Amino acid sequence: MRHRTTADEIEGLLHICDRDLEKAGIIEVGPDWRLSIAYNAALQAATAALAAAGYRAKKEGQHYRIIQSLAFTIRANPAVIKQLDKFRRKRNISDYERVGMVTGQEADEMIALAGRLRRDVELWLRNEHPDLVKGI
Repeated sequence: MRHRTTADEIEGLLHICDRDLEKAGIIEVGPDWRLSIAYNAALQAATAALAAAGYRAKKEGQHYRIIQSLAFTIRANPAVIKQLDKFRRKRNISDYERVGMVTGQEADEMIALAGRLRRDVELWLRNEHPDLVKGI
């Protein structure tokens, strides 16, 4: 769907991403939640890129669509999109069906992926949409 964003919206999404990246690093939370929190961080960064490009994902299949949009917004490597989608499926299972299936290594990988995506989105925004970058 077409969407007109603002610098405030982009800043808000990236602040949520930053908050979630910080919270995902708390070891005591456990790997299931760390992965879920880091996944949300990545999703917020991808949502910011999609909004900056002038779109918003429809509700049905929203997370999948937002992840796939990275190929068209920041021109993310297909391997990154594939890895993020793998974590999307893992997160769905751990959030809704079964606990204890996420390892600490997987949580760490998701945190690292979200951090890289956050940096890539900010760089893309600064290059492609400098008018939307203010307090980030």
